[in-house]
Amino acid sequence: MMKRVKTGIPGMDEVLHGGIPERNVVLLSGGPGTGKSIFSQQFLWNGLQNGEPGIYVALEEHPVQVRQHMANFGWDVRKYEEEGLFAMVDAFTAGIGKSKEYERYIVHDLTDIREFIDVVRGAIKDIGAKRVVIDSVTTLYINKPAMARSIVMQLKRVLAGLGVTSILVSQISVGERGFGGPGVEHGVDGIIRLDLDEIDGELKRSLIVWKMRGTSHSMRRHPFEITNNGIVVHPDKVLKRGTVVGLE
Repeated sequence: MMKRVKTGIPGMDEVLHGGIPERNVVLLSGGPGTGKSIFSQQFLWNGLQNGEPGIYVALEEHPVQVRQHMANFGWDVRKYEEEGLFAMVDAFTAGIGKSKEYERYIVHDLTDIREFIDVVRGAIKDIGAKRVVIDSVTTLYINKPAMARSIVMQLKRVLAGLGVTSILVSQISVGERGFGGPGVEHGVDGIIRLDLDEIDGELKRSLIVWKMRGTSHSMRRHPFEITNNGIVVHPDKVLKRGTVVGLE
């Protein structure tokens, strides 16, 4: 029997027909404001509630901001950090200022993918991580798009090899049809795309699972909301031609 990792996000595991297959590397792709970071942080938090250590690799925000944003949803990770069940990898500050005093895991040179992988690998091994989020992987190849697939493949080899189930957050621009880098869709096991569309003068959020190796999944576009407690997906509804329709 294939082991699945529950996202714990209300409605999402129904869309995935039971959860993400263990060791899968999933690309979480979406434009600004779609809820990518919230989705990935919620995935880590729910893992902690199930006794699964997790790692968040911060490439786009200061680790202090990440902790604060998570706490705003009631996901205070500091206790888990103290217990060695959660780790933050600081790939944002390059160890400048107080970060070098407060953060245990720091990537100093983002142009050195080997250093990046070594720091992430060390953090995974130290805490016995089961879930990893890299937010966002796009930062690693934004200035060298031709390297996108190669970098994703290097990450996949390490992450899957260490037995973790991971989410690579991928940024796309508004209206972009791809997944955030040439060829990246071929280097991952799964793709979940989050969208934010203006429909009849109102912004509506939806998601669709483009692929997920090792499992069947819903092929429909499902609406979701961001609440005070995080994301809630509606597996019983589908966004169809701009209208939310209930499924029979």
